[in-house]
Amino acid sequence: MRKDELAAAQAYVRLLEATRAVLSDPRDAPLYLPLLASPIEEADGALRRAGLSGNETRFFDLVRSIRPSLSGSGGH
Repeated sequence: MRKDELAAAQAYVRLLEATRAVLSDPRDAPLYLPLLASPIEEADGALRRAGLSGNETRFFDLVRSIRPSLSGSGGH
């Protein structure tokens, strides 16, 4: 995995974790949703720099390689 691909996968994982945290309590979600703007921008930029925009299959393969628990085939 190239450095820029790793950065994109890591940015996505951070965005996913931040989103889960914000949505963990639906009553507070509206208050914290604006905090997702920065992780969204980071992930979007990292995807573009890695040339992964529009190549979801490759991108999610990379994400699964660093976080197998996100494969959807087990875990939670």
